[in-house]
Amino acid sequence: MKNLNLFDAICFSLHFDVSCSKKKKKIDGFKSDVKLWCRMLLPGTAKRVYNLQSKQLVKLFSRLLLHSENEMLEHLEKGDVAETIRTFFERSSALEPAPRSLLTIQEVDEFLERLSCLTKEDEQVHHFRSIVSRCTASDLRMIVRLIKHDLRINAGPKHILAAVHQDAYEAFQTSRDLDSVVERCLRGSWKSDEPSSSSSSSLGPSSDVKIKLSLMTPVLPMLAEACKSVEMAMKKCPNGMLAEVKYDGERVQVHKMGNVFRYYSRSLKPVLPHKVNLFKNYIPEAFPDGDDLILDSEILMIDTTTGQPLPFGTLGVHKKAKFKDANACLFVFDCIYYNGDVLLHRSMMERRRILSERMTEIPNRIMLSEVKEVHKSQDLAEMIARVLKMGLEGLVLKDIRSKYEPGKRHWLKVKKDYLCDGAMADSADLVVLGAWYGTGNKGGIMSIFLMGCYDEDHDNWVTVTKVHTGHDDATLAMLQDQLDMVKIGKDPSKVPSWLRANKPMIPDFVARDPKKQPVWEITGAEFTNQGVHTADGISIRFPRVTRIRHDKDWSTATSLNNLRRLFKRSSESIDLGLLLPPSSEFSREDDDEDDSPRLERKSKSPSKRNDGTKSIKKNSSPRKLFGKLKDSAKSDSTGRNNEEISLSGRERAERAEFYAFVNGDCFI
Repeated sequence: MKNLNLFDAICFSLHFDVSCSKKKKKIDGFKSDVKLWCRMLLPGTAKRVYNLQSKQLVKLFSRLLLHSENEMLEHLEKGDVAETIRTFFERSSALEPAPRSLLTIQEVDEFLERLSCLTKEDEQVHHFRSIVSRCTASDLRMIVRLIKHDLRINAGPKHILAAVHQDAYEAFQTSRDLDSVVERCLRGSWKSDEPSSSSSSSLGPSSDVKIKLSLMTPVLPMLAEACKSVEMAMKKCPNGMLAEVKYDGERVQVHKMGNVFRYYSRSLKPVLPHKVNLFKNYIPEAFPDGDDLILDSEILMIDTTTGQPLPFGTLGVHKKAKFKDANACLFVFDCIYYNGDVLLHRSMMERRRILSERMTEIPNRIMLSEVKEVHKSQDLAEMIARVLKMGLEGLVLKDIRSKYEPGKRHWLKVKKDYLCDGAMADSADLVVLGAWYGTGNKGGIMSIFLMGCYDEDHDNWVTVTKVHTGHDDATLAMLQDQLDMVKIGKDPSKVPSWLRANKPMIPDFVARDPKKQPVWEITGAEFTNQGVHTADGISIRFPRVTRIRHDKDWSTATSLNNLRRLFKRSSESIDLGLLLPPSSEFSREDDDEDDSPRLERKSKSPSKRNDGTKSIKKNSSPRKLFGKLKDSAKSDSTGRNNEEISLSGRERAERAEFYAFVNGDCFI
């Protein structure tokens, strides 16, 4: 049996191997205990939950090692709890490290299995004591990393499973059952003549690999690639596409087996019960003949009096309590398993047809997502403009013939900050007001930054957003010396009088003088207003640093008054001309069924077009978003309308449940 010391050495070696093939060769030599090795090398795929965060681990080990918890927490600011515990273990006189490693990986695996069943602190301390006395300092560091599901080896399932079988990773993407995949590899039972269960399906008619999709085991969700232009969308979806609103909620995969329900998040973790428990009362009603099924969906909070969705983040217990006339609504947009039939290899249109035929909507509880079939670039451009004008997050585009491919980014997502090389994104020039320590590889350095602006009316500084993307490692290293910061350790009593910050936004470090701090251009998907920040609640969603503004200082950066104007202006009009290729001339024929207003050019577009190109005005009718777009879904020589979804414009208008909630605009 291989010992933990060897496992530690392999992980150390994998960390420094950049090549995928070199990682595979190192793992190839350990197939004798392949299932155990895979489980240890991929701790995040195991169905073990320890409920031990970094600070809780420090608390447990401060008791075991008889060290000051505060000292250990201070060391933890470097960002690596495993290294913190190793360091204090070496200094401990209460429990000394073993002179050499004697633990086997089997013993460690059994220890972790038992730990996952313990919830009381005293029981956890006692259980750790049983193994710590047999650990070297390196052994204990590795055990903590296994608990944290972070071995720091720069290798995931794709690298590890490539050493097991050439098709193992693809099988794992669908079933997410590591033990089952490895067992079938070892048995050599990958042929299509393997006995199948009601929840099995082969990859296709000519495939030798058997993919098992199992109820109550999460499937990797299909994802979307950023779409940067209408031209790109038309090229990626040559057969035509379903354009679907990008719901601004939480993605949930619903599994139903008889009367048993399970709900998984985008990261395949169980969804918190308070968000989904009520759906068990409505799903059987929405799918009266659906005994067993797997649905792909999104949860949003809906105001029951108006039918409007509430802002992102309102599903939390405390936020939810503030909205008395609201409830969670499940928007279903795909189905990959229905009553024994695996639908992964059915076309998007066929899966959609199954949903339309089998599902009965329950208003404000279980709803079918709104889609529109599109074949023309002009129609797609107009639809994108309308969606962005309404303040919606964007669109998801799906080729009408596409299959459901777990983990693959073969859908397209259209958002304002992706389009036209970012020309349509929201941005502001903000001052660096503070910073937090990073985690993982950025532990121990300032890598998360508090950005804000000057409030001229009150002569103080307010927070706008926190940003951690946009800088490379070299720039981050330079910033450690360049930024003049004072450490306050998130202590509210140490926040200087010039800074107005809510408690969650109090950083580890604060600027000594904000007027001497650099100005950075921060770009994001959109301006939002959810009250976390002190700049009238205005913030930037999905922020990133796009430029260091050496030409600006605090006096020429975006002020709070400037920010208010930017926020108000961000959704007033969308330049349709920016969405189409320069050679395209968008001319719109009269359409009796579409009474949306005439389009007119935006006065201040980034490209300053003066060619009569049209833009969506602020008063575009949201009811017409999925109304008839002339000729977009007409039959062509390929007979594409054979699978077309049959829903009238009137029905769509009456059922539109996806409306935005921005700047007081209410769409019903």
